Amino acid sequence: MTRLIDPSLNQLSSLMDKMGHLASQSINLALDSYLEGKQARNEVYELSKQISDLYDQIGNLTYEMILKYQPVASDFRLIRSSIEISYAFTRFGRYAFDITAVREMFGDLSECKNEVIYTISGEIKNMINIAIRCFATLDLEKAKQLKTDEDLVDKYYARHLPMLINSKNTKCALADALVLRYLERIADHAAFMAESVNYIVTGNRS
Repeated sequence: MTRLIDPSLNQLSSLMDKMGHLASQSINLALDSYLEGKQARNEVYELSKQISDLYDQIGNLTYEMILKYQPVASDFRLIRSSIEISYAFTRFGRYAFDITAVREMFGDLSECKNEVIYTISGEIKNMINIAIRCFATLDLEKAKQLKTDEDLVDKYYARHLPMLINSKNTKCALADALVLRYLERIADHAAFMAESVNYIVTGNRS
């Protein structure tokens, strides 16, 4: 039996799917442009703006559902988590834009080796895809995987940051350190999405 709130929940799901796709697209474009030496700031900015616009739509829709339908506990957890996760998606868009800004600020980085950026970029892209599927399907196993992947990114970050500090190539070290920090923050937000999925399903954060 269809409930009065169900069409709004379906609309929320559609908006979240679209937002997740744009967030993934912005991160992929930003990382590829950084590693391949291409400028993509304008394209990523437009994607980030679309993500922010969706965030506003989701905020309006969720508040309307809370006020209009007085959702039961399970629906409320989904609505609350959607607000939190949609904010995480906006951060993905912002960090993607910041990565393209690094490329523009530092100019030609072809002399930089970027091994660690290549490695962590693959992990980050995979984490974002898992996070989007995890939320869409409320998959607790994928949520656990995200926590494991976050730990891996943290280890890469902790291991390689001191190496960059001691690097003789200041330009490459500064650029890579900035991008590494953005990637570490993206991983944190993806892991938070896993906590939100656990909360939706079980009522607990961890």
